[in-house]
Amino acid sequence: MLCGLIFFFLIAPIVVVIPLSFNAEPYFTFTDKMLSLDPEGYSMRWYDTLLTFGMTNPDAPRGWSWWVDAWQNAKWVNAAKSSIIIGVFSTIVATVLGTLAALGLSRPEMPFRRIIMAVLISPMIVPIIITATGMFFFYSNPCAPLGWIGLEPSCGKLAGTYLGVILAHATLGIPFVIITVTATLIGFDQSLNRAAASLGANPRVTFFRVTMPLILPGVISGRSLLS
Repeated sequence: MLCGLIFFFLIAPIVVVIPLSFNAEPYFTFTDKMLSLDPEGYSMRWYDTLLTFGMTNPDAPRGWSWWVDAWQNAKWVNAAKSSIIIGVFSTIVATVLGTLAALGLSRPEMPFRRIIMAVLISPMIVPIIITATGMFFFYSNPCAPLGWIGLEPSCGKLAGTYLGVILAHATLGIPFVIITVTATLIGFDQSLNRAAASLGANPRVTFFRVTMPLILPGVISGRSLLS
């Protein structure tokens, strides 16, 4: 019961805002027509404004050319496309790099394990505004170590590019993958890898046929946290 009340308290603002988004009047309040359930008090005008914002010719007949215009120029469509691209690729980068880092840190012969672990999970501890500021200045540096990936032939800039945003999101997501995969590797029986090697499996086959299936729950958990 208590959990249900807390959940309702968290979603109550959303429950209120959703009906207000169908208000036909330019007021952020429930009108008399809305309270009386009069159809004239409800409208899709705000959703239409959101859809057509940024379009070249929003008043054109809504045919194929209109939807092409919306796909290419509508601000929210471009924002949604950017979010999908950045989210998918940053998740892939963070999952791959975080899994590899966790595998290396789980080996007892790894030198400076604690220091490296502290550095890798530091994005979870350092305030995001500080991390974002540091990334901005690093990516804006015209001769940064990774500047050659940018648009300029000699010293490019990553700030404001898809690659820069993807790397920034991956940096914030890698610690979550490291923690979940490392927790999975704590209970991993290393003798299974040695058994696979004794049967003639090379390291690549051992990883994909033995290690990866067993640590997959941790990898999926880390990817879910990124989502």
